[in-house]
Amino acid sequence: MESSHQMLGGTWGITIIMVIVASWIVFKYLVPGNFKEWRNFGLIQAFIIALYAEMYGFPLTIYLLTSLLGFDIPWLHVKGHLWASLFGWGDSMAIVEMVVGYSFVFLGISLIVRGWKQIYEARKKNELVTDGIYRYMRHPQYTGIFLAVFGQLIHWPTIPTLILFPVIIAAYYTLARKEEKVMIKSFGDEYRAYVKKVPMFFPGWEKSMEVIFKKDEKEDTG
Repeated sequence: MESSHQMLGGTWGITIIMVIVASWIVFKYLVPGNFKEWRNFGLIQAFIIALYAEMYGFPLTIYLLTSLLGFDIPWLHVKGHLWASLFGWGDSMAIVEMVVGYSFVFLGISLIVRGWKQIYEARKKNELVTDGIYRYMRHPQYTGIFLAVFGQLIHWPTIPTLILFPVIIAAYYTLARKEEKVMIKSFGDEYRAYVKKVPMFFPGWEKSMEVIFKKDEKEDTG
């Protein structure tokens, strides 16, 4: 649990370590191959740098809120959970904010990894993947990105990351649409039938619970 008296910012060594670790995870499991994928990876990279630079380096958002807009936010690490700070919910709710945010982050990362494991095997065999995690959503890795980014906005919102969030959503939505055109050319009616049955990013509530809690054998045997 975080100390309520830990000062905010100034630990640039931790900033560098967190940026390297987070960037490595994203690069390993998204594996950008063409220009559009590298461009989108660049947006994720910018989000990561903006997030951890403020979390551990210099809290630009809190500086702007306190110096320009007159908010009374102490420069303590726990106050970086801005929703609790702005709405006066107290340090206990700041911890809740952190837990909820990280729940989305870890769920998102799990989808990225699960999607990568299946698509890695399918590409070697030039097969269409419609089972495992792909029977719930057509782009689980991109869903994972959306959830992880959203979770960080709950956990530690900043002005730069709030600006980047809709840009990232739009970029990966556009990329997904273009990828689906390629899939239709490759697999034809088989992929069209898959599109009709399976949502693009988010399944319904019942299937979402299956994604979170149900272990699929296809994902382990791929």
